[in-house]
Amino acid sequence: MTLKIVALTALALAAGSTAALSEPLKIGLITTLSGPGAGLGIDTRDGFMLAVEQSGAKDVEVLVEDDGQKPELAVQIADRMIQSEDVDVLTGIVFSNILMAVAPSATAQDKFYVSTNAAPAALAGAGCHPLYFNAAYQNDNLHEAMGEYANREYKNMVIMAPNYPAGKDSLTGFKRYYKGELAGEIYTQLGQTDYAAEIAQIRASGADGVFMFLPGGMGIAFMKQYAQSGSEIPVIGPGFSFSQDVLPAIGDAALGVKNSGQWAKNLDNPASKRFVEAFEAQYDRLPSIYAVQAYDAAQLILSAHESAEPSDTEAFRQALLKADIQSPRGKFSFNTNQHPIQDIYLTEVVKEDGVLTNHTVETIFTDHGDAYAADCQM
Repeated sequence: MTLKIVALTALALAAGSTAALSEPLKIGLITTLSGPGAGLGIDTRDGFMLAVEQSGAKDVEVLVEDDGQKPELAVQIADRMIQSEDVDVLTGIVFSNILMAVAPSATAQDKFYVSTNAAPAALAGAGCHPLYFNAAYQNDNLHEAMGEYANREYKNMVIMAPNYPAGKDSLTGFKRYYKGELAGEIYTQLGQTDYAAEIAQIRASGADGVFMFLPGGMGIAFMKQYAQSGSEIPVIGPGFSFSQDVLPAIGDAALGVKNSGQWAKNLDNPASKRFVEAFEAQYDRLPSIYAVQAYDAAQLILSAHESAEPSDTEAFRQALLKADIQSPRGKFSFNTNQHPIQDIYLTEVVKEDGVLTNHTVETIFTDHGDAYAADCQM
């Protein structure tokens, strides 16, 4: 599926001008719009397009395509967008294994990549690149926050994630801050839907808590099966496992679960309130952290384009680095590796007006960067 959204200068159209228009900013948004991870990609697309619409920009063209959660397909789409469509910026990928297949190739072809979600350690440290920005976090960050929180509540935990780059970063980040014992460290298959064996292992482990990173359909399947198992060992996780897009499907099994995020809908700042109101009005649902991250990625790209053309590589890069946006997250700046410095919160799943959502409880980290920035030489 290809969705092409084009806005041309209203002035030229109104005047009926036949003069050649300047080339619009062309953005290639590749994300997951089908399969078990589709909810994440849909929120990514919708958050991004909301920011484009709100900007009032008249010279922006966004090409949207579905990667089907397949790295080889994403590479084909990206190469076509670069070589045939001549996009200026690529963005939108949800999963880190797909990003690792696309971003290095894009930057090697002198194209900017601004990530809306995936943030593998390999691109934050020695593998950083001047044309690669991450508008979301670094993969370890939200897991680091839960490791810090877990020190207060648990002494012997099972930790679990899918066996792909973000899953490995997840458990690495958790262990970086968690000081207790591990009753088990489990890697599942990416896209797995049956967790009977893992749940049996958890129940037999003697653990007093479970940390799990299973985004999208994986988290839905696990939490439903875990609730059905009758296990009373509490579960915690990063915000990805309990994001707004999956909470309705998980249902009350998620109620009260502590997780982490750089944003939740009750965050008390004007930009967040405007964003939530606009997203609900546009899409008739609450936004997730995936939508917020994509919204900010779009804001960053559009803000940079106000003062520089992507063809002027260094000028556009410096414009991105300024992070001249009003983020729903509040404070937002870039670290030396072009990944965010931001606050990270403990959040809790609550029911508000009959709808499951996350509320911030407290701040775990203030102005938090990542562990890999020192290895980035730019």
